[in-house]
Amino acid sequence: MIGNEIVARCLTMHGVDIAFYLMGAPMLDCEAECERIGMRMIDVRHEQAAPMMATAYARLRRRPAACMAASGPGVMNLVTGVANAFADGTPVIVLGGASPVFQSGMGAFQEVDQLSVFRPITRWSERCYQAERLPEYFHYAFEHALGSAPGPVYLDLPGDVLYANVDEAAIQWMEVPSRWPRPQGDPESIDRALDMMKAAERPVLLSGSGILWSEAEAELRQFVERSGIPFYATPQGRGAIPEAHDLSFLGARSEAFGGTDLIVLAASRQNYVSEFTRPPRWNKDAKLVQIDIDAHQIGRNRPADVGIVGDAGAVLRQLLERDRGHFAPGRYAAWTGHLEAAHEAKARMQEERQASDAMPIHPLRLCREVREFLSDDAVLCVDGQEILTYARQSIPFQRPHSLNSGPFGCMGVGLPLALGAKVARPEATVLVLHGDGSFGINAMELDTAVRHDIPIVCVISNNAGWTAQQEGEKVSGQHLGFTRYDEMFEALGCYGEMVEDPNDIRPALERALASGRPAVVNVMVDPTARGMSTQFTRYET
Repeated sequence: MIGNEIVARCLTMHGVDIAFYLMGAPMLDCEAECERIGMRMIDVRHEQAAPMMATAYARLRRRPAACMAASGPGVMNLVTGVANAFADGTPVIVLGGASPVFQSGMGAFQEVDQLSVFRPITRWSERCYQAERLPEYFHYAFEHALGSAPGPVYLDLPGDVLYANVDEAAIQWMEVPSRWPRPQGDPESIDRALDMMKAAERPVLLSGSGILWSEAEAELRQFVERSGIPFYATPQGRGAIPEAHDLSFLGARSEAFGGTDLIVLAASRQNYVSEFTRPPRWNKDAKLVQIDIDAHQIGRNRPADVGIVGDAGAVLRQLLERDRGHFAPGRYAAWTGHLEAAHEAKARMQEERQASDAMPIHPLRLCREVREFLSDDAVLCVDGQEILTYARQSIPFQRPHSLNSGPFGCMGVGLPLALGAKVARPEATVLVLHGDGSFGINAMELDTAVRHDIPIVCVISNNAGWTAQQEGEKVSGQHLGFTRYDEMFEALGCYGEMVEDPNDIRPALERALASGRPAVVNVMVDPTARGMSTQFTRYET
């Protein structure tokens, strides 16, 4: 067998049915072989988009997806998307062509130390030197991608390995696991956690995307409903429980975090997204119960009073099974009543701007139109600054289909995520809500959408620049102008429409979806509207 054939067979043996790539040597025949044996191959316009598309596909299908690039500059262009997948904890199999081993250190064509680049942004990175050992390397790659800390992995593939001709009898094929381990938590820690919940008066549950990889949505909902604990989710974990639930109080997030006396952190890291679970965002006197499959995350940034290492689904089942009357009905009624009142007051404040007919259009009105247009089962991707803030505040999720810039804060992900999502769920409506600045970063992937017939709806919240413009404020490089993106991409074969009147948004969205083509709805919004959100970056101590 040729090395290229072994690579393709290894991918399909591990259940990979799709790869996102940009053609180039030495990967050309590898990509052709993948296509020959039945994998769907989607070529992009910039390598950065390939791992972003793979990230969306992996998240929605709950299985790894692959991306590939040619040696040197091609592999370097993967870095941003791979770093985003790493921060997001998404299993993406990254394959990079490399200059041949026999020319190593000689200044070969496109020679660069690719392993050193990828090691800090992957769960595992290695180079294969012998084609007959490729199955072994793929086994380790998938083991790390789906292990205790899911994430991307990188395999460096020198050209002379890919084109090596080896005796098939010498190839050591590895057995593919039927399922990956789902470890349970320590029973004593489970009991201690239950005792803390019984003693608490104002508990809050915060869950993350680990719930999705554990496929623990049902257990999470059962736990919330049995316990009566109000719940919140990180942006990447939203919709694991429908946010129309009686114990969801999205508008009272600050009151919940600041007033809680017990934090139950389930399958979510203590990073900037949750303000490290530290004061002033969180009550300094609150106790912390933390559940995570990765032992290294327990007590990071804020010490855990009870740390439970285990699969989220398995641990939640343990909590439910070992409950012996800890959760009395109505136990937290006073607390949830307080949060409900705060939530409703915030919602009333938002209603006026969401219903505004003002021109230029307020971004909250755009968000309302998008929210009312989409079904609960649709996929929404959001990318930008102002529009991302407004969308998080005003668009609830009823399914775990939330895709956005994620914990890496990476702009430009929106369109690639939407394309990967549509490929993963072709029956669903997929809409990306973009800022005009972030849209421009990977805008040419609309050409990918046209060529591969991937009909997504791209809505641009066009405020003519990066961030909102404030009178008297000068920000270098801020202004972009009200560009006619709809006309630009009509030339590529997309459906295009510009909207200036808020009452025209919904009809435009309906026409875009009905077109059956990749569509651009270019909405001119108020350039001075600034979304208020938690300040994630602080540069002074």
